[in-house]
Amino acid sequence: MEVEVPRRTGRTVLRLLTATDVDDVLAYRSRADVCRFLTFEPMDREGVEGFVEEWGRDATIDADHGGIVLGVEHEGRVVGDLKLGVGRLVDAQGEIGWVFHPGVAGRGLATESATSLVEAAFDELHLHRVWAQLDPRNAASAQLCGRLGMRQEAHLRDESWFKGEWGDLAIYGLLRPEWEARREVWT
Repeated sequence: MEVEVPRRTGRTVLRLLTATDVDDVLAYRSRADVCRFLTFEPMDREGVEGFVEEWGRDATIDADHGGIVLGVEHEGRVVGDLKLGVGRLVDAQGEIGWVFHPGVAGRGLATESATSLVEAAFDELHLHRVWAQLDPRNAASAQLCGRLGMRQEAHLRDESWFKGEWGDLAIYGLLRPEWEARREVWT
């Protein structure tokens, strides 16, 4: 299963990351405020170089527990990245996630980009369900889930020990028929 790249939206290009993107990716993945609700700590240059090398190879998911990462380019710079991962291929479900530079917040770039990846998940990868998990205190990500048409399916209290404290986990999901119904409204 392969996602067609590059993917052009109104203002962004979703594409594979390359070594020339390291400085742009470092500009947001090295920030404590960006990583506050993410599973990783702020990255240094070496960590970002490894991340780009690992995830910049292709946009193919051909095995259980596979995934892809696409850089989000806006005005010639990578301002964020999107990840789509699967568990067992037979389950036809994908988890979507995103990381963006705070300097582009509030412009709709995350919504535009994530919408394109959700579209690829349903149309190109033929998934049945796309879901996201997040810390419910991450209001921006929860709002993005809503803009994508996802609904909150669960709120697990004290679900995990996360960055030195017990943390809740919210799960949002979107089924293919729901996505198709939204698309009919758009056209």
